[in-house]
This record gives sequence, structure tokens and C-alpha cells, in this order.
Amino acid sequence: MKNKKSFLYVMLTIAFPIALQNLLTTTASMVDTIMIGRLGESCVAAVGICSQISSLFFSCYWGFASASILFFSQYWGADDEKGINRTFGITFICMAIVGFAFASLCIIRPEFLLGVYTDKEVFIQIGKPYMRIVGWAYPLQVFAVLISFLLRSTERVKAPLICSIVGLVVNFCLNFVLIYGKFGAPKMGAAGAAVGTLASAIINLLLLFIYLMRSECKVRIRLSQMFLFHGGFIRVYLANAFPILCNELFYGVGQMLINIVIGHQNESAIAAMAAFRVCEGFVYAFFGGLSNATSVVIGQSVGAGDHKGAYRFMKRSALFCPAVTFGIVLICALLHEPLFGLFGLGDQALRYGMYMLYIYLFFGAVRTCNYIMNEGYRAAGETRVGTYVEIGGLFLVSVPATWIAGMVLHLPFLAVFSFVYTDELVRLAIELAYTRSGKWVKPVTEAGRKTLPEFKDWLKNRNNRKRNATSIKNN
Repeated sequence: MKNKKSFLYVMLTIAFPIALQNLLTTTASMVDTIMIGRLGESCVAAVGICSQISSLFFSCYWGFASASILFFSQYWGADDEKGINRTFGITFICMAIVGFAFASLCIIRPEFLLGVYTDKEVFIQIGKPYMRIVGWAYPLQVFAVLISFLLRSTERVKAPLICSIVGLVVNFCLNFVLIYGKFGAPKMGAAGAAVGTLASAIINLLLLFIYLMRSECKVRIRLSQMFLFHGGFIRVYLANAFPILCNELFYGVGQMLINIVIGHQNESAIAAMAAFRVCEGFVYAFFGGLSNATSVVIGQSVGAGDHKGAYRFMKRSALFCPAVTFGIVLICALLHEPLFGLFGLGDQALRYGMYMLYIYLFFGAVRTCNYIMNEGYRAAGETRVGTYVEIGGLFLVSVPATWIAGMVLHLPFLAVFSFVYTDELVRLAIELAYTRSGKWVKPVTEAGRKTLPEFKDWLKNRNNRKRNATSIKNN
């Protein structure tokens, strides 16, 4: 991006539609927790624990989804149709395996998964029927994510947004009817919310697939090209996807350990955490959408050989997106009473929720900055450094600190919660320095490789000028 005007234009035309679509997709799964609120804290807490299982599922397939953005966007920038089709095919296979594996476990042994997260039998009994139904939606969700990422990477951002809106409306309407037993329907409680989620997943995937097949684009999905893999392509794909996959898997495990600590707190704390996760999910979905857009733009620029544009866009995004996150969390914090009132929480849980939002006001902005940079690295072809920093910080700082605070020292809940995001500060210092270095630009296309030496020379001269200016200023 050559100037601030072009940056803002991209943010308004590409980033915000993607962010809204991401927000609506996440909202569809969170509507369950919100609408269950009228049934009491126990139902809210149970569905919240089920959502943590969905988060682990998300971590298991997100590595493949993130790798697909790297290839989709760079191949799109280089007008490589075969590369896009091969990427779609191999990612489809990998994500299908994850989706069906999780679906089988949730349908056959939901009590096992729930028992990992909590020792409270009442939550397990409420969550079992919910998980058995939602499990059927998991394979549908991964296919929908893959198609959405392909459409985003090829600059078709409106269709996923519209499909998400339709899916959300279906989810909300069915939840209203089945949770509370309206219009003569049975009162199904948490299981009714699961039916709404499943129906929403079916409608969303169906609409996305129809649009993908019928939309006009210079790059089309062709079955004849999707599974024509050769050794060189598979090696390049796995070399880039494996670090991202490890990142997401280990991150999911780390979050699971943190959630186990939370699941052993008092019932008000668990209910407050379930409500907070909904609010956090809204924020995460929005800045996750911004980061997806950032990845698309950076990947296209690197794939086409415009490394300077990618570098400038990364730096501006790392400042702009955290500011947006801070504003959203601040609004949530100021409106905490009506916001948490949607969940039917008691006084203690409401008090917990308020302080959790104030703690997240700072850490959320820092987390967004880190997330944007890591996603940008991946899109530019660097998949290892972000993984080392994120997983190292999580397992060396956040997980042991939270576990000791909650399971060993048995500190008050808010003290335990304050340790959850402590690794973000360490990551911020490391990733800011790495972003400035520009070493994360590693194109996978021929066009990108040709202009790489020129970009390295530009960075070297730029850094020399900065050092000289600093030296003159100090003297």
C-alpha cells in the first residue's frame, strides 16, 4: 500500500466485509449460549463448556485453513489457476479427516470430552445431547470455512457475508422455537440450540457451494485439477502447512489446559467465563476477520512481487487493528450490565464478568497486534517464527502460570484469570522486532521470487538510513 488512503480503502472494501462475515459465522455458534441464558446459570455454563470443545476442534482444522490462505492468495496474485485448485483439493482432504474424526467422537462419546473439561456431573448431563447433535455440524463447518477462504482470497467477499447472515437468521429462529417450545414445538432446551446450529451449518454450506459453482471468476474450481498432486507441490504445501498445523494444535491444547483450570472454579466463575467467552468471541471474530483480510492482501502482494506494499500494509495493520479491538472491548466494558444480563447470571457472576472485560481491555489489543503479525507472516510464506513465539509463550508463560494459580495455589478466580494472557506481552516484543526486519517475506511463486533481491536491498538501505539518522541525532 503506497499511502494511507489506499490502506483505508482496502480496509473498508475488503477487510470489513470479511470481518463482518467472520463475526456472523462466530455469532451463529454463540447464539446458543446467549439464548440458553433464560434457562439459568447451569445451562449457560454447560453450553459454554461445549463451546470450548468446539474451540479445540477449531484449533485442529485451522492450521490447514490458514495454510490455504497462504497459497490461495499468492497463487491468485500470480494468476495460477492450477495452484489454487491443487491447494483446494489437498486442503479439502485434510480438513475432511479432522471434521469427521471430531464428529465421530462427539456423537459416540460426548461424555468423555465433557469430562475432560469439568468435574461437575450436572454440566456433563446437560451437555451430552447438545454435543451429539452439534457433532453432525462439524464436517459441514470445515467445508464452509474452506469455501469461504477461497472466495475471500479471490476477492469475492460479499457472498460469504450474505450466506452467514442467512445462516444466523436460521439459527436464531430455530433456537427460539426449539429451546423454549414455541408454536407447538417440543421444549428441547440445550438440545434445541444444537438443532439450530446444525440447520444453520447445512444452509450456510449449501448457499456457499451454489455460489462457488455459479459465480463468474477468472479462476474456477475444476475437479480435474483438484487432485492432480505431484511430489514437489505436496512437499511445498506440507512444509508450509505443518508449522501452522502444529501452531494451532499446540495452541488448542494449551487453551484446553487453561479451560480445565477454569472448569474447576466455582459455578459462578464458570458461568461468567462462558458469558465472557461469547464477548471475547465477538471481538476475536472481528479482528480475526481483519487479520484474514490482511493475510489476503499481503499474500497477493507477495505472490505478485510487490514486497514493499506487503511490508507497508503489515505495519499499518499492526497499528490499526488493535485500535479497533480496543474500541470494541471498551464499548463492551461500558455496557457490561445489559450485556451480561442477557445470560441470566447471578450477582457474583456479573461482578466477575465486569472485571474480566476490564482486564481484557488491555490484553485484547495486544493480542490483536500479535495475531495480525503472525497471520501476515504466514501469508507471506514464513510459517515457523510465529509458531515458535506463540507456542513458546503459551507453554512457558501462560499455561504454567494459570495452572499454578488455579490448581496449586487456589487463588481467587479473577487472579487466576489475569494470568491467562500474560504470554501476549512477551510475544509482542519479539514480533514487533521481527516485523520491522522484513525477513518474513518468503514468496512461493516465481513472480515473487524474482523481486525478492530488490526488496532485500531496499530494506538494507532503509535500515542504514535510519541508523545514520539516529547517529546524527544522538551526536
